[in-house]
Amino acid sequence: MKQIILGTAGHIDHGKTALVKALTNIDTDRLKEEKERGITIELGFAHLKLPSGITLGIVDVPGHEKFVKHMVSGATGIDLVMLVVAADEGVMPQTREHMEICSLLNIKYGLVVITKIDLVDKEWLSLVRSDVSSFLSNTFLEDAPTVEVSSYNGEGINTLLKVLDDLAKDAPSRESGSFFRLPIDRIFSMKGFGTVITGTTISGQIRIGDDVTIYPKGIKSKVRGIQVHNKEVTIAGAGLRTAINLQGLEKEVINRGDVVAENDSLRPSYMVDTLLEYLESVNKKLQNRAKIRFHYGTSEVIGTIILLDRESLSKGEKCFAQFRLQKPLAFVARDRFVIRSYSPVMTIGGGSIINPLPSKKKQYSEEALKELSVLSQGSNREIIEQHIKNSRLIGSDIKQLCILSNVAKADVERIVKELLSDKRIFKFDVDKGLFIHIEYYNSARKRIEAALEDYHERFPLRQGMMKEELKSRLSVVIRERLFNQILNHLAKEDVIVKEKDIIRLKNYRVELFEDQQRVLSRIEEIYKNGGLEPPYFKDLDKDLTNKSGRDLLEVMVKKHTLVKVKEDLYFHHNVIKELEERLIKFLQEKGEITTSELKELTGVSRKYTIPLIEYFDKIQLTVRVGDKRVLRKRREN
Repeated sequence: MKQIILGTAGHIDHGKTALVKALTNIDTDRLKEEKERGITIELGFAHLKLPSGITLGIVDVPGHEKFVKHMVSGATGIDLVMLVVAADEGVMPQTREHMEICSLLNIKYGLVVITKIDLVDKEWLSLVRSDVSSFLSNTFLEDAPTVEVSSYNGEGINTLLKVLDDLAKDAPSRESGSFFRLPIDRIFSMKGFGTVITGTTISGQIRIGDDVTIYPKGIKSKVRGIQVHNKEVTIAGAGLRTAINLQGLEKEVINRGDVVAENDSLRPSYMVDTLLEYLESVNKKLQNRAKIRFHYGTSEVIGTIILLDRESLSKGEKCFAQFRLQKPLAFVARDRFVIRSYSPVMTIGGGSIINPLPSKKKQYSEEALKELSVLSQGSNREIIEQHIKNSRLIGSDIKQLCILSNVAKADVERIVKELLSDKRIFKFDVDKGLFIHIEYYNSARKRIEAALEDYHERFPLRQGMMKEELKSRLSVVIRERLFNQILNHLAKEDVIVKEKDIIRLKNYRVELFEDQQRVLSRIEEIYKNGGLEPPYFKDLDKDLTNKSGRDLLEVMVKKHTLVKVKEDLYFHHNVIKELEERLIKFLQEKGEITTSELKELTGVSRKYTIPLIEYFDKIQLTVRVGDKRVLRKRREN
């Protein structure tokens, strides 16, 4: 059976609560203060079974301007609005403000009820009808049915029931959404049960035993019990007033405004990108960086507004805006919000969520405005592709894309498959299922090639760039796996050459000038003549140990002219080769060698003997056994 949420709206003391009681026999004013003062302070809840069998969940909202924030909370998730206007007063300030809030929340269906008709004569009632009709011109209630009633004597109540039944039957069924979500509007404890929260389920379904998370704090819990309209149920879905008994939680850890949702389905954020509409009724311009009260779901948070394409917003205008909030909220794309001025407090605008997890944006950025245009007006495919673009070189997975787009998982998977097939994106991490857009993949390739070209130009005597240095010079955050994958692709395409951790462009070769060749020959001669007692490089003449000389030294190591035994100690390749052959022969005959015996074999001091024997261990010619060295097994075969 279809489930419909009806919300009341209207000025204080216009008879909303009395009307709900006349319809349902339920008094929604439950607080002692509400009884004493005769006004609604908190949200009230009732339910009504219509003649067709459809059950209406009713949210009765406060009319006093001090409690408009509760009205916004109550209006979140309603399908029909019942605008109540008292016959003895007509349209009043909160009548107007409540209607503006309903419009900003994109409520499209409802009716008008003129109450207290027993208090006025026919001529006055005719004037009120005209006043209401004029007020509703060009609003979503312009052609809505109007019913005149008296909650005191019951006149018109049966007509109202029939109109509500017809509206409920014609109202479109609420889309269930891709995952369970319920903004909390009330928290209390029940003896023997523990903590209970209530709210309107705005998407998905929940079952007894399901694991849930309370956002934005990320508190985990389990559903112990569910009630809908004061009846125990095992499952509840979208469009129902729902009470959930949460297991193992104290009510003090939960606040009104929190959201109960499916585990790992939301990501809290201090920022949100929106399409903002500024109300026609506000005369003062909204300035960039103004402080506002941001109402979303059942929460209210103070924030700062960043107008992204202008310095101020005039009445009736729309623009893209980023809100930066004092507390995080768990946003979902395409949800609605309302803003009120910081002081004096009044409703000034609202709109829709475009990006629930944005990066900080600068004013007048063409790239940012283009992105938001796609996210606000694009097809699901264009929105998914834009979010993958936004992830740059970090990448997005299916779950993240579902959260960002508020598109069902099956549709996201289908769209991603299409984008892969069209080579608009590609998967770079199979384990984590991460996707990157082709534009950023190509950009990363160009950055790598440009960084290598620049390096070769600045250091012409070096064979290439260390891999980690190359990654750090890209000036962008990039995942290690993606970086390695791009290097592998470039190597396969013969764009670069990888030699262990050294990367160079394929067409790059070290070319020496005549004076550099002379220095290189001089260094080689010094080490060839030095034999097994060469000088440490730092002890050579300064004209050899400068930056250019050190670069030439690395060239000689790369070409295997010199062998680096330890930091700053080099030997000529032929010298090391000859010693290696003598050492192998000795070990094949004797089986083992001590440091002293190697000292005798080489005829040099321990200053050279120790680095040499450690070098042969390092290249896995020998292995240490106690105080002696032996040939490694593989060397003996």
